[in-house]
Amino acid sequence: MIQLFFQKFKESSISLIVIALFLTGVGLITLKSINTGQEGTLFQLSFFKELFFLIPALVAFIIVFFIPRHTIHRFIYGFYGFMIILILLPFLGNEIASTYRWIDIGLPFGFQPSEFAKWIMVIALARYLSDHNLEMNHYSASIIPIIMVIIPAGIVLNQPDLGSAIIILVPLLPMLYWVGARPFHLFLMMAPMISILTAFHWISFAIWAIIMIYVIYKAKPNLVFSISTFFGNIFLGLLSPVLWGMLKEYQQKRILTLFNPEIDPLGAAYQIIQSKTAIGAGGLFGKGWGQGTQTHLKFLPVQESDFIISVIGEEFGFIAIFILITLFSIFIIRTLRLAYNVDDRFSSLVLVGLGTIFTAHVFVNFAMTVGMIPVKGLPLPFVSYGGSFLLSSYIMVALIMNLSIDPKDY
Repeated sequence: MIQLFFQKFKESSISLIVIALFLTGVGLITLKSINTGQEGTLFQLSFFKELFFLIPALVAFIIVFFIPRHTIHRFIYGFYGFMIILILLPFLGNEIASTYRWIDIGLPFGFQPSEFAKWIMVIALARYLSDHNLEMNHYSASIIPIIMVIIPAGIVLNQPDLGSAIIILVPLLPMLYWVGARPFHLFLMMAPMISILTAFHWISFAIWAIIMIYVIYKAKPNLVFSISTFFGNIFLGLLSPVLWGMLKEYQQKRILTLFNPEIDPLGAAYQIIQSKTAIGAGGLFGKGWGQGTQTHLKFLPVQESDFIISVIGEEFGFIAIFILITLFSIFIIRTLRLAYNVDDRFSSLVLVGLGTIFTAHVFVNFAMTVGMIPVKGLPLPFVSYGGSFLLSSYIMVALIMNLSIDPKDY
């Protein structure tokens, strides 16, 4: 058994687990700095809790790395159904932080099933697409994949957890493109969202309308479909004020303060302002481990998870952030390269989907901390505090390494 593990391990992309472990080490060092001077039991300090979760994460990595791909392919629909049940269970319990994201398992920590829904959805979608790839040139063939993704995303959105819901949705388009869906069909899926977003500025909306006309003209669909597509998106754009009113007040403030932080510097914009201040204060080489004033004077909020990169920037400087970006880039590019090289279509689609999840998490977390996008609670893979997410991340690494090996060998 041990010999088989090492033989399979040698044939896999070892660099991925090496990068993951290094990033986890950076996260633990940062969490230890954050906990300096704090009092509490072991399970009240994020460093020890994260260190504790690393053990089951590595055990899960080994187990998933050994599971044959035909077993994953065979039973994934059952896991998909079980996952739907799991993300519904929090609604039967009590609210935690005004949300229904966690399942109380009677321990000092909870279990967040939405983190596992991300990669389970990707594998289920990969099976469907790989089993029906010859049909993907028809737009109607995309209806079932869309439904498969919308069901868990809609449930998670109502917890409410907008960040995780978006991550569940994100792999759909790349996976459809990878399996051979027409670019025009993917354009039709993205068009409603773009119409809504551009409608808040008449010039951008006019430019978008011209782009739609050009794309529809080049695609040459039938006249009725062309007219209904164009005016349907225009109508959605006109409904933007109604959709804006459906957002909660704190969500509206997060979006508004993205463009003008001075609107609410002590409220919705506070996190972004403090994050920028922390990163800027670190300079090129940082203030040193445990020396971050924004961190240790508690000006920086959610510093253990969503804004941990701000702590790293303040204490270790821009050099450390650059190294992290480089490592994540290598990790993601390596994953996509494996997806391109693997012969099995099912495995290739899973790798594309998982690579997209990692890309979305990294982009949103970094962009959020420097004020490029509205604040949205998404942790940084391997680095941020979060037991469920750490466990889920190592399972995804195991899946990438496992499914990238030649299926003829195992």
